[in-house]
Amino acid sequence: MLAVLMACLPLYYLLRPFTAHNPVPRWFLRTIAAIAGVHIRTRGPRPARRTFFIANHVSWLDIPALAGATGTAFIAHDGLTEIGPLRWLCELNDTVFVARHDRRSVAAQIEQVRAALRETGALAVFPEGTTSNGTELLPFKSSLLSALDTEADHIPVQPIWLDYGPETRGIAWAGTEPGLDNALRILARWRPIGLTITYLQPLSQDERANRKTMAQAARCAIASAMARCR
Repeated sequence: MLAVLMACLPLYYLLRPFTAHNPVPRWFLRTIAAIAGVHIRTRGPRPARRTFFIANHVSWLDIPALAGATGTAFIAHDGLTEIGPLRWLCELNDTVFVARHDRRSVAAQIEQVRAALRETGALAVFPEGTTSNGTELLPFKSSLLSALDTEADHIPVQPIWLDYGPETRGIAWAGTEPGLDNALRILARWRPIGLTITYLQPLSQDERANRKTMAQAARCAIASAMARCR
């Protein structure tokens, strides 16, 4: 992984002045997912280049896999900014950092998301706010979806189901397991990790009436897909 990073960094900075959507982070993250043993299969209607994704969250593998498949940037908790090297890597992929527990800054965070949608294109959020065990969905937090109420009404909002199949419980980063322990445990596996990325139907205009409606509609779409395939 370090060798791939060292190879990609010069190319990233070489291309940076010439493109608004640098492809190198997508190549890098796709390769990281492959090195970790993730075999990606996609189903459903392919997304537009400019799309707001709403996905369930099971593992740190979700991020390189989804970014590698779609080129999306992410909305992430600002706790990651305390880890310097990790923050730097996230910023290379245009990550939007937000303080989800600071209600006083919600308006500023919404403006951050709107700006990212205009500048980056695809943007993804994990509205559960944390990883789950992968077999059920946690409640969806809706505050940041306010960014889509008006100014971004022309951008599709597409739910995504990330499914690790029978390996889900072994892959999930849930409970009290430290992040480093989880990463080392997954990287030590010999068997490949199958991941199906299911692109569900974009939300309709009625389903986008407001942020709470969007959160509920996206959660229902993902839950229905999970129920059909269990």
